[in-house]
Amino acid sequence: SLLTESTRGVGTAWPGAAPSGSAGRVKAKLARLADICPNSWSRLAVVNHFQGTFTGMRRLPALVPLFALLGACSVLPQTRAPEQQASIKRSTQIFTPRSEVRACLADLGARKAAFSPLPDKYYGAGCSTLGTVQLAKLRSDNASLALSNLGPVTCPLADTFAAWARFGADRAAQQILGSPIVRIETMGSYNCRNVAGSSRRSAHARAEAIDISGFVLADGRRITVAGNWNDKSPEVRRFFTAVHASACKRFGTVLGPAYNAAHRDHLHVELGGRSFCK
Repeated sequence: SLLTESTRGVGTAWPGAAPSGSAGRVKAKLARLADICPNSWSRLAVVNHFQGTFTGMRRLPALVPLFALLGACSVLPQTRAPEQQASIKRSTQIFTPRSEVRACLADLGARKAAFSPLPDKYYGAGCSTLGTVQLAKLRSDNASLALSNLGPVTCPLADTFAAWARFGADRAAQQILGSPIVRIETMGSYNCRNVAGSSRRSAHARAEAIDISGFVLADGRRITVAGNWNDKSPEVRRFFTAVHASACKRFGTVLGPAYNAAHRDHLHVELGGRSFCK
């Protein structure tokens, strides 16, 4: 075996010699490695080759078989607990995004957004979350913008959303309403479903759309699409007109209360699809 070949002549015993401390430590490490590398050939090599072999070992070079055994264990054993394998798989996916996603993540980071890259997932039936991130906070000119109820979003959508939140929404709030935004409220992003009233998959089924429902200002006011789109206050109406127009310049599709009853309580924004603003 690989282990036997790599240790030949290293662990030779001297009759009558007393066990050394180094030998005992190496044996203990090898026994422990045998337990975490349960492949039958590896366990057999450890037990058969080292049973009594190191009783008279006098030199430390016997660490060589330790490295050989580590090499034999370089492939994840199939007998590990499923949750351990899943954890390792998730961590690999999280930290090895595709090159185009890495470039987008760099752009998003430059906007000082707080986010976590997410592993690609396929749910079947045309639903997936590929190249997505979990946004925690965005950045305005002078402060952080909190987010509520937002799930996975594709990185390009997150990047565009971050720019719109700062330059379109927050600046409009400061200029028109006299107070900056502290939180953007949403009705979510990813949802494995069809476009309402059709058999076509929604952009939400690919985490490529966000439904924006309202804003909380620093002065304590909460302004929602459902309750304030046609507000009595001309400033509030101007604010919604401004953020809607800004969204139409940045996103491919923007749907609001003027589109249909299904959008009476939110602004739907997505990057893909034909340019459509209503």
